[in-house]
Amino acid sequence: METRRGLFSAFGVELEYMVVDSESLDVLPAAETVLRDDAGTITGEVERGDVCWSNELVAHVIELKVAEPAPALDGLEQKFQAEVQEINRRLEPHNGRLMPGGMHPWMDPLEETVLWPHEYNAVYAAFDRIFSCQGHGWSNVQSVHLNLPFGNDDEFGRLHAAIRLVLPLLPALTASSPMVDGRLTGLMDNRLEFYRTNARAIPLVSGKVIPEAVFTTTDYREQILERLYEAIAEHDPEKILRNEWLNARGAIARFERNAIEIRVMDVQECPAADVAICAGVVAVLKELVEETHVSFAAQCAVPVEPLASVFLESLRNAEKTVVWNDDYLKLFGIQEEECSLQGVWRTLLDRAAAKGRIGANHLKTLEIIVNEGPLARRLSRGLREKVEPEPEALEEVYEFLCQCLDEGELFRVEG
Repeated sequence: METRRGLFSAFGVELEYMVVDSESLDVLPAAETVLRDDAGTITGEVERGDVCWSNELVAHVIELKVAEPAPALDGLEQKFQAEVQEINRRLEPHNGRLMPGGMHPWMDPLEETVLWPHEYNAVYAAFDRIFSCQGHGWSNVQSVHLNLPFGNDDEFGRLHAAIRLVLPLLPALTASSPMVDGRLTGLMDNRLEFYRTNARAIPLVSGKVIPEAVFTTTDYREQILERLYEAIAEHDPEKILRNEWLNARGAIARFERNAIEIRVMDVQECPAADVAICAGVVAVLKELVEETHVSFAAQCAVPVEPLASVFLESLRNAEKTVVWNDDYLKLFGIQEEECSLQGVWRTLLDRAAAKGRIGANHLKTLEIIVNEGPLARRLSRGLREKVEPEPEALEEVYEFLCQCLDEGELFRVEG
């Protein structure tokens, strides 16, 4: 029988990267050249010690994930970085490399989508049949998933309540997808904009991204999962998709492993940024679970609508989003009538640092992200905020982004 892990006792981290052509940076459906076992057979998962490589929906994406939940976040960035460099080494003979960021900046999903044709293809084919995966919201969305365990029903409720409140804050740190079809759209997080509408054929799949206010495992199954399974039943008579991962809210319960998976974070320019952000998120969640500023009951009483309102605004303006809802701010101990999300994060990280809840290296990275803006802001700045940048300028910026991933460095620009 599997031992249940308690709150914040372990961390499951997953990072998704695009495979692109080394020279043109166009998407390259070559994940299968890397995802092979020792005998050279194409496989859905390659075991590499503490970190695994695995396939995703499309043939130009590779996911890196911890093989087992890690007891601490410190040091994970180095393990992921080593695997990034090894994958790049193996892609090099195929004229490929990894590109970070929540969306490919000029991919044409109608022309370039290639579903993973091997193991697990029946699931992907079912998704394609029902939702049509030749769209940005399916074939051009690269994210970070953070899995946090719960040991019993009470811990599930407390963790779910805290996560719901934090989700609207995350694009201020993690937005990394300012560009679609070669244009800066004005949104900092286009990945989430596509993500929240990609299942419009069955809107209940993603709901409003912010999960409903349910705080027991029984209520979650009845009010979210069973309703979702009922909604998709006529489209999925073979019950291929009748699984908890069908749920596409911004955080989903994974009862099969007694964890909640946070899904709203765009992948960053290097693992050091991703793991630092995860550390910051965990620190804020701990403060909420401890009822430092408001009670668990008060957290449970927050409905979806005000959270969804802040969340939607953050997709456009990221750290510059101004929160006018002082009741929301008070949940985090901020006694102001209004505050930008940048200001919110500065307060939250200062408190976490004072309590020793974030390691020095992670804190340094987070301070850069908060002060200089999320990756989407820095990419836009690198492109001089031009709506339609020249191809040469676009390639130069994203070449630098790929270099940051391979070298494990933050993407920073002057001005």
